Amino acid sequence: MLEELRITGLGVIDDTTLRLTSGMNVITGETGAGKTMVVTGLGLLFGGRADAGRVRADPGRAVVEGRLNLRGTLGDAVRTRITDAGGEPDDDGSVLLTRTVTAEGRSRAHVGGRSMPVSTLSELGEQVLAVHGQSDQLRLLRPSEQRSALDRFAGPGHEKLIDSYKEAFSRWRAVVEDLADRRRNARQRSQEADLLKLGLDEITRVDPQPGEDEDLRNEVQRLEHAEGLRVAATLAAQALAGGVEAADETPDATQLLGLARRTLEGQSAVDSSLGDLAARIEEAATLVGDVSSELSAYLGTLDADPARLEAIYERRAALRALTRKYADDIDGVIAWAENARTKLSLLDSSDELLDELDKERQRLEATVGELAGRLTAARREAASRFSEAVSVELAGLAMPHSRVEVAVLTRAPVRDEPAVTVDGETLAAGADGADEVELRLHAHPGAPALPLQKGASGGELSRVMLAIEVVFAGAGGPPTLVFDEVDSGVGGTAAVEIGRRLARLARTHQVLVVTHLPQVAAFADRHLVVAKDTGGAITTSGVRIVEETERARELSRMLAGLPDSDLGIAHAEELLSVAAREKRA
Repeated sequence: MLEELRITGLGVIDDTTLRLTSGMNVITGETGAGKTMVVTGLGLLFGGRADAGRVRADPGRAVVEGRLNLRGTLGDAVRTRITDAGGEPDDDGSVLLTRTVTAEGRSRAHVGGRSMPVSTLSELGEQVLAVHGQSDQLRLLRPSEQRSALDRFAGPGHEKLIDSYKEAFSRWRAVVEDLADRRRNARQRSQEADLLKLGLDEITRVDPQPGEDEDLRNEVQRLEHAEGLRVAATLAAQALAGGVEAADETPDATQLLGLARRTLEGQSAVDSSLGDLAARIEEAATLVGDVSSELSAYLGTLDADPARLEAIYERRAALRALTRKYADDIDGVIAWAENARTKLSLLDSSDELLDELDKERQRLEATVGELAGRLTAARREAASRFSEAVSVELAGLAMPHSRVEVAVLTRAPVRDEPAVTVDGETLAAGADGADEVELRLHAHPGAPALPLQKGASGGELSRVMLAIEVVFAGAGGPPTLVFDEVDSGVGGTAAVEIGRRLARLARTHQVLVVTHLPQVAAFADRHLVVAKDTGGAITTSGVRIVEETERARELSRMLAGLPDSDLGIAHAEELLSVAAREKRA
């Protein structure tokens, strides 16, 4: 749950802190007091779009901080994601989230004390928070959103079926487009393939090996300077150990080191430190002996071979011809050849390959059609359950004679658009299946079933949306639900029922409700009031918790605009009493 929310420098809010509870949190206040800024702050905290126009000129930046404390499997998953990203939860397992927006529009995010991309906040928000407002009601009018709503309700098994369909559809469309492209551009592909084959033939004839150009360069250096290298190695060998063809009796390094060692050993009985030096000289003599042996072996490898040198010149010329055409070095030439072979397989437009692709297209098309049929059947089954569940909730929201119907409609094929055969019928197919979903409302018995955008008033749409959210909550979803004036256009008995439904949601979820209805506010476990202060030169707003008498005065203000009215307070206390009894039931 979200334990605490602090907002600084956002809109009319200068600096305020909301301490939230795990049940139903209600936020009320006069029009223009800043209730909307609370929801805006929540949106920013969880990765929403930053609007620099809402940042107060003083201090020139808006900061939203929230403390998130989650338990269970979801909590473990969220903390693991934060830890993997470099953040650190506090000792009690809670995580501090921060979003900062400057007046210039720059935005920064911090999670668990570490700077993070804003997308990390968005990712966390999708897991822990769902915000529902009047804009969400408008979104629900779109067919794609209605289909998504039904798919979410259908459950995890249905989601796996959708994933299987999407994978098959993607592969089918890729094969269809590949086949069409090969047929459409057969001549161009053939010309490009011929050029690649010429290059591959030339490279294959030369058969370059990885690093061969560098190896040959080093070998040429040795062959061209073989005499100089031989003289230098011979002189060094002679100096170290007499070496090859010694010309005089001058003692070599090995002899001199032996003399030094023996001399020191002769005096080591007098001073033991000379014995240590003698041992080190012996180590040096061993090293000199090893170098001398290696020089002798090196001299054995030196061979001024004119024939070999000529062969290398010719080989290097052949390699240079390749590097002039295909790459800067031989490794690049080899990479070009590998890429060319891959391209050739993609450019193949032979009749044999086209036949194979066409068979693959037919196979995948049959698979997509079969999965699309299963998807439609699953949606229709879920639609029946969804319609029944939402209609039951509507009955409890003072719409006892209304019924929601979910129609799953197949798509008629459209020219030049993807189509598949489903149960013997040709249908248009998209990435989400071969059908459309439409929510319809029977406003009263005998009334025709009309699409929501045509058959529902503002108040009815609010209650339909709430009914859908109650149904969704029963099927899982984020642990924190935010409702921003979804009760707009509702009053009387319906308002009480909305409060009762939200309180019921709060038994299993943390619920935040921004409302102007006292009937809804009466059901709160924690009542927060946004109050405007116009005493200074600049108007600001703050949030405070109200309880007992203060709460009754706030409900009286909401009822009649008179917080000190005895009649209004009596009515408010009656509302609180009724709500308390309903919550205990």
